[in-house]
Order: sequence, then C-alpha cells, then structure tokens
Amino acid sequence: MRRRSLLAMSALLMVLAGLRPVRAQQPPPSQPPQPQPPSQSDRKPFSPPELDQMLAPIALYSDSLLSQMLMAASYPLEIVEAARWVKANPNVKGEAAVQAVQNQTWDVSVKSLVAFPSALMQLNDHLDWTQKLGDAMISQQQDVADSIQRLRAKAADAGNLNSGPQQTVSTQGSGADRTIVIEPTNPDVVYVPSYNPNWAYGSWSEPAYPPTYYPPPAGYGYGTALASGLLWGLAFAGVGAALYGGWNWSRGAGYVNINANRAVNIDRNFDRNRYVNSGRWQHQVEHRRGVAYRDGATRQQFGQNRPGAEQRQQFRGQLQGQGGQRPNVGQGGQRPNIGQGGQRPNVGQGGQRPNVGQGGARGNVGQGNRGGGALGGVNRGQQVNREAARGRAQQGRAASHPRGGGGMRAGGGRPGGGGGRPGGGGGMRAGGGGGARGGGGARGGGGRR
Repeated sequence: MRRRSLLAMSALLMVLAGLRPVRAQQPPPSQPPQPQPPSQSDRKPFSPPELDQMLAPIALYSDSLLSQMLMAASYPLEIVEAARWVKANPNVKGEAAVQAVQNQTWDVSVKSLVAFPSALMQLNDHLDWTQKLGDAMISQQQDVADSIQRLRAKAADAGNLNSGPQQTVSTQGSGADRTIVIEPTNPDVVYVPSYNPNWAYGSWSEPAYPPTYYPPPAGYGYGTALASGLLWGLAFAGVGAALYGGWNWSRGAGYVNINANRAVNIDRNFDRNRYVNSGRWQHQVEHRRGVAYRDGATRQQFGQNRPGAEQRQQFRGQLQGQGGQRPNVGQGGQRPNIGQGGQRPNVGQGGQRPNVGQGGARGNVGQGNRGGGALGGVNRGQQVNREAARGRAQQGRAASHPRGGGGMRAGGGRPGGGGGRPGGGGGMRAGGGGGARGGGGARGGGGRR
C-alpha cells in the first residue's frame, strides 16, 4: 500500500514538473491598443494627371492670389458664407470689404478673398472642384506646386503666357529646373484672368483627364467668353494689403509661404505665433467646420476619427443603390417578410380577419398601407378581441338552441335557404361552412352577417 502511495506521489510530481515550462511560455496579459500614426496605405493621393486637370483653370493666376485661393479651398463652408456676404454687400469693395469682415469667424485666407470677388465666386460656384483643390492642398502641397509649374511651362511653350499691363511673368532657371513666377505688374492693382485651358496649354498630354473650362462669373467686366486668349476683368485697385501669401518654388519641395505681418492686418484673430519658426502654411482644422477629409489617414491626422465612418459611407451607398429604401424592406414600403398587398405572415386567403378585405388589407385601409397612425392598431386590436368574445358566446347559444335551416341565421345566408334540419345550413352564427365566421373562416359558420 505504501509502495503504491509513493508511486502515485512520484507520478504527480512529474506531471507538475511538466506543467511549469508551459506556464512560463504563456503570453503576457494583453495590453490596450495604442493609437497608430496615419497609415500611408489609407491615403488616396491625386495622380499628377488629376492634379493638372483640376489646377489648369487657375495655374496662370498670380502667385499670391493663387496661394490664397488654394488655402481658402480647404474651408469650403466658409467659402460659401463669404460668397453670400459679398452678394449681400455688393457696394463694399476692396480694402473696405476686408475691414468689414474682420469680425467674421472665417479663416484669414477666406477673408482676404472678399477683396477679389470674381475669384471667390469661382470657388463658390464650383464646390466639388473647390473641395478637391482643398484636399490636394492639405495632403499634397508639394505635388500641387509641381503641377502648377508643369502647367505654366506648357502655357509658356505654347506662347500663351507673357508679361503685360496686368501681370508680369518671369522665369528662373532652365530646362527641368525652370520655375515661372507670376506677379501683379502693379503690386496694388490685381487682375483676375479668365481663359480656356484647352487653348492656354496647347496640346493636352492626358486625354483621359481633360481640363475643364469654367467661364468667368457675370458682373465683373469680363464680357463675352472667348475660345482663345486671356480675358481680364475689372481691376481690383488698392488691394495690395489683402495679399499675404506666396510660394517657395523648390522643385519637389514646394509649399505656400505666409506673410504673418500682413495676415494680422486682414484677420485680427490671426495667430502669428504659429509661424514664428516657419512661414509654411498650416491647415487649421477648426475652420473645416466638420467637412469630411478625403481619406482615413487625413481624418486621423487632423483628429476627425469618426467611428464607423467608412461603414456609414458604404451604408449610404447601399441605400442609394436601393432607391433610398430601408434594408430588407420590400416595394411599397412594406415591412420585412410581408407579401404584396400588406398581408401579415402566414395569413392566407380564407383565413382573413373580421372585416378584412381581399389581399389581407385591414378594414378601411388601402392595399399595402396602414391607417390610424401608431395608436390605431391598439384600438383595432381591442375591437377584434371584443368581437371574438361575442362570437364565442353566440356559438355557445347556437349549440344549446339548434335552429332550423333557411333563415338569415341558418344555411345559405338567405331566408328559407338551406333546408329545415336542426343545426343545418351554414348561417354565420351556427356551424355552416365558408363565410368570414363560418367553417373555413376565422370564427366558425358560413354566410355573411
């Protein structure tokens, strides 16, 4: 006996010794997930042909005005508000307009454009395009700068970009390193050109992404739009102080510069401390006003992580594909698993409820529709219960007092019909067949009441 106990103890010790290494190999307790930096795989950058296509209508604008338009494009809702203000105040112009919007909550770039209403209206009138410009500016500023230089080189090579009374064109470098700068000829007088990109850039190299021509807005002195040539609208005089943007045109590293000393004169709320160490433009998410960014990486970058945003967008697409119907809802707004005509599940012909017409529709309710609102069904249910109780009581009385055939309450549903046998016939309140409350019906006997 003692020997058996020792053997059992030895076996137990061996088992425990074998378990120890297994315990040591168990993974440590799981840690809460840590926030991850934006993934490059989540970005959806525009291709060079796409950038050229969207920038073609404005790439020949002066550097400062172009930079401010692109910054403002990242705040499309504020663009709309500023355009409405300009339309409501048509006689407030130039520097006076800039001073008049000092108390508005818009970004400084948007405030500056009230001095150049034709440029502002162009962004306001084509918001889909404007939002793409802003998205590109936020995430691909260097690519935007390279695209502008590609387009200017095309226009120059086509002979369609030259200096004149309105603006001065200068070239720095040559060949692949050529940089083209466009500035107002008079720094205090700004012209906003209008041109057809299909003419301005010569032969377009990407037919899959043709440029779009946006005719100039009415009311700013452009006259009749032309198929070729530059159109110059009204001169915006005395607006030099409203120009605060510029470009660093380094190839492959271009970006927009901010002149903070000018910006504070346009927007008294402008925080120049953001530009102490660098004049490079910084997108301000608070002026985005909730407009969704182009991709998940940009949303994460600016703290716009909306749980389930991708799923909601997919759901919206599914709804659009179904004509706006709710999931699992049939034609005519019916509930799930409800057949045509609004019938309830498992309700067949001949099994209709009292006072229910063909197709299973409820009394006084059109086919496939329900009446009486949310409370109507409650009242109707109580009525049905009362009728059922009366029917059961009447059946009990009919069974205890058999009647001869033929009358309204006997067979056939007509006086004298159905014979004179006790209990015969098919009256509604006896035991006959077929009607709403008869055999095969909902409650017993045959004919109508």
